[in-house]
Amino acid sequence: MSTEVIIAADLWEEDDEGVITTWFVSNGANVEKDDVIAEVMVQKIQHEIHSPSSGTLEILKLADETVSKGDKIGMVSGAQ
Repeated sequence: MSTEVIIAADLWEEDDEGVITTWFVSNGANVEKDDVIAEVMVQKIQHEIHSPSSGTLEILKLADETVSKGDKIGMVSGAQ
């Protein structure tokens, strides 16, 4: 079973787009639920992205890509 890594609608207040500044883990890495796996910058403020579950991370959006609320940026598959 896979779990989507989505930019939460309540991550920031405005409707602005953000930019993925950093992935702290590489594609294919094992992650644990609630690990900080990435950061997104919106209006000069960094927001942490946490893993929604434990398993293997598949990165769908790379660093420096623009994202909006609701965008799917990765998938975590394997152990839940």
